Amino acid sequence: MTAVEVLAEPDWLAREAAHAERMRRWTVPHQERRSRGEKHPVLDFLFTYYSYRPSHLQRWQPGPGVALAGPAARRFLDRKGYVETADGVMLDPEGFTPGKARTAEFVLALLTATASRAPRLSCFGLHEWAMVYREPADSVRHDQVPLRLGSAGTDAVVESLDIRCGHFDAFRFFTGPARPRNELTPSRETQISFEQPGCLHANMDLFKWAYKLDPFVPAELVADCFELAVEIRELDMRASPYDLAALGYPPVRIETAEGRAEYARSQASFARRAAPVRHRLIAHCHRLVRGAP
Repeated sequence: MTAVEVLAEPDWLAREAAHAERMRRWTVPHQERRSRGEKHPVLDFLFTYYSYRPSHLQRWQPGPGVALAGPAARRFLDRKGYVETADGVMLDPEGFTPGKARTAEFVLALLTATASRAPRLSCFGLHEWAMVYREPADSVRHDQVPLRLGSAGTDAVVESLDIRCGHFDAFRFFTGPARPRNELTPSRETQISFEQPGCLHANMDLFKWAYKLDPFVPAELVADCFELAVEIRELDMRASPYDLAALGYPPVRIETAEGRAEYARSQASFARRAAPVRHRLIAHCHRLVRGAP
């Protein structure tokens, strides 16, 4: 029988409060912007492309195998999937459905394969440039901010450099003319074969894989993945063709040799920082898969 960790009420209440305060740094400004109808070309991505609701991100959860002691824990029974036991309120193991188990198995396979590879640092963030290549100025994704080099200058950068994007969820947003310029042809079917730990989007996606297993991942691990994704997203957009300096994001000028070197250094740093987070998520998926009903 799997051992249950019991958290005393003061301990889990403190963790719950700390998590909510930590995430409000991001959720509250996003909700305020949304109420004003205001777009943010950098941070909106974390709440729109990634589909985890701000209210869920801010909500604490203990993960599986943890019982919450004390009378205050009974409010968790208002959430789907929680049951009351002799130890306290906890996630019902039966809620880990076959669908969740398949997701955990896929995430485990993907992250293990990714972790087994050396980081590749030669893409220089050109995926964002390929998403606007030969696109009319009024049709680009973030048309509320200008392109630093204009449309013609952006196209010239794409044509002057080799594109080596192996991340399918970036590649699928390439414009039609940009797709043949990519040295790789990633697909959903080849995702496990292509993903590598130097890829900014693969490291941001740790957040997605954590919340896909909600509520069977502790909130603190989801939060660690999210905050890593926030920082990576900033580099992603600083290296993009958009002029975001007015919003406080100075450009990484990957159209220059110095800019490409700066990007590769930052990319390598994020690969190192993402590695322990990826391994924690791998270990958690191992536990979920071993304990699946």
